[in-house]
Amino acid sequence: MNTPSISFALRDARPEDATQIAELGALVFSATYGHSIKPHELKAYLKKSYSFEATMEDIANPLKDMIVATENADNRIVGFGLLTRSSTELCIRHMDNIVELQRLYIHPAYRSKGIGRSLAERLETVAIQQHFFHIWLGVWEENQNAMTLYEKWGYKKIGERDFSVGTITQVGYILIKKL
Repeated sequence: MNTPSISFALRDARPEDATQIAELGALVFSATYGHSIKPHELKAYLKKSYSFEATMEDIANPLKDMIVATENADNRIVGFGLLTRSSTELCIRHMDNIVELQRLYIHPAYRSKGIGRSLAERLETVAIQQHFFHIWLGVWEENQNAMTLYEKWGYKKIGERDFSVGTITQVGYILIKKL
């Protein structure tokens, strides 16, 4: 499949980006998980995790680094990634100097254009500059497209975790990459 290329830029997220990031986060999360979660539970989760206020907290949090991808044509945010320090899972607790790639979200209309890879590379560079040795992430077991990309980018499955939204508990894989 030949996808047209777009011109995009990466930069640190700013407070004035919070509305666009929150909307994009809610859109991508809903598109990925929405079919498997009761509508009222999805709505509650989105309000908690992808509200303007929650996004502002992520941007301002000194333990997090958020990078956005903007389409150069109109400066619209088409993707974002979130690096989070001080998070862990049981299967990686024994490891030192580890950081989480907590979110890597790309607008569905902008996938397969190199934006996700560029965001991941930028966040990996940030992690290396901050002296981390490994980067980890969690991915839903049913998100095979993401699994395939992460494995292509050098991530290896190391464990599993439960991920709950309301009354629904799903299995997520823990993947890790040496930096």
